[in-house]
Amino acid sequence: MASRQSIHLGQVQESLLVPLYARAVDSLKKRPILNDPKAVEMVQSIDWDFRRFNQRRRVVGCTLRTAMFDECVKDFLSRHPEGTVVEIGAGLNTRFERLDNGTLHWFDLDLPDAVELRRKFFIDSGRRVTLAGSILDPGWMAAVRQSPGPYCFVAEAVFIYLTEQEVKAALAQIAGNFPRVSIAFDTTTRRAINHENKDHARRKLAARFAWACEDPREIERWKIGLRLVESRTLMDLPDSLRSRLSLPMRAAVRVITKLFPEFTKVYRLNVFTGQSEA
Repeated sequence: MASRQSIHLGQVQESLLVPLYARAVDSLKKRPILNDPKAVEMVQSIDWDFRRFNQRRRVVGCTLRTAMFDECVKDFLSRHPEGTVVEIGAGLNTRFERLDNGTLHWFDLDLPDAVELRRKFFIDSGRRVTLAGSILDPGWMAAVRQSPGPYCFVAEAVFIYLTEQEVKAALAQIAGNFPRVSIAFDTTTRRAINHENKDHARRKLAARFAWACEDPREIERWKIGLRLVESRTLMDLPDSLRSRLSLPMRAAVRVITKLFPEFTKVYRLNVFTGQSEA
């Protein structure tokens, strides 16, 4: 067996290993939600103590979150099959492999050290390009603007590591440069952030959540040209995803939703559109 690859990532970038591990664990189940053999391959080839992430609640939560983001992109592509998708903070995600329809255009954007790791496992093509840079740096925009619109931006577990001022600047930059845009990103409350940061400390993860958002409609009040069109909790699954869950997991979702309604609202996946796309 080939030697495992050692990796060197920044504090926030290190968190990309959590959803990677979750997809790998899910893929080894009899009835996986995502079925991502590439994730299994990457986990097996990376020299890292993934046992730190071996928590059932976290594995299931990450997998459902990723699957829900997939559904958002699928919805966009059903309306714009030749449009452009930009994955912000792509990490080692395999969303392109899961959703490629043969005509879409795709950009994977992440910080340089994460891109360096990503290039060990992924190869660019005519319709799929990797960009190294920060979402806060407009340098990546020129390449994306050359790709046909409309545009769908996906930021899974990215903005919660930024300050509110940084989130506002990033979203305003996207909305101002891509008027025919759909943006999917998640928000979480201060209560959840405090809990997760304590959990990160226990698991020796240096990254910390920063931006708390109690109500996603706050973004509309920023007056940066975005309108909220959809907002779901992890328990408010679209029918296309719910049907893929095992019977025990469907039952668990119903029980959690009924017994702990306030708990389910601490995390939301939101879709905003620019004024032209809306």
